[in-house]
Amino acid sequence: MLPLPTYRFRRRLGQLLPGLACFGIGIALMVRADLGLSPWQVFHQGVAENVGLEIGTIVILTGIVVLLAWIPLRERFGLGTLLNVALIGNIVNVTLRLLPEQFGTLSTRLLVMTTGIVLIGLGSGLYIGAGMGPGPRDGLMTGLARRGLRIGAVRTGLEVSVLVVGWLLGGTVGAGTVAFALSIGPLVGFFLPRLTVVPT
Repeated sequence: MLPLPTYRFRRRLGQLLPGLACFGIGIALMVRADLGLSPWQVFHQGVAENVGLEIGTIVILTGIVVLLAWIPLRERFGLGTLLNVALIGNIVNVTLRLLPEQFGTLSTRLLVMTTGIVLIGLGSGLYIGAGMGPGPRDGLMTGLARRGLRIGAVRTGLEVSVLVVGWLLGGTVGAGTVAFALSIGPLVGFFLPRLTVVPT
């Protein structure tokens, strides 16, 4: 039998990696549904369309830039933070290559969009519940909040800003954007308590 610290590390890593995979696949499904993306993904898509890179590559590059912003905020990263930056964007790119360029009927697109949102919620629960370090965008939010700003105001300000910039750059805003905003909180609230690795 494995020593407890080794077992717990493998248990958390074994939850973290599927969580990142769910997150990346969910993003790709929302892109292909073409009904609107989450604020950060609107930004990533808008930048990607203007610089000629794949959206997943922009996810990675943005994550690196955001991590650099952690330095003056003195945020601490973990293995999960680094894997978040390294893996999610690549998973998005690979999944987009495997999916059809477009889905025909509106009902099919709605199903694809809904599946994507649920996968992002599940992936968030798995990833956060593993407790191996915040995502780069979450760390930026909490780092700014520790400087005396209200966390709700920080999150709203960041997400509205990237949404507007992404939309101006050509990112897709629509029903999926609204559905994501309304459902991601309840989804994470459902999955996270059930998937959090409790210290022993």
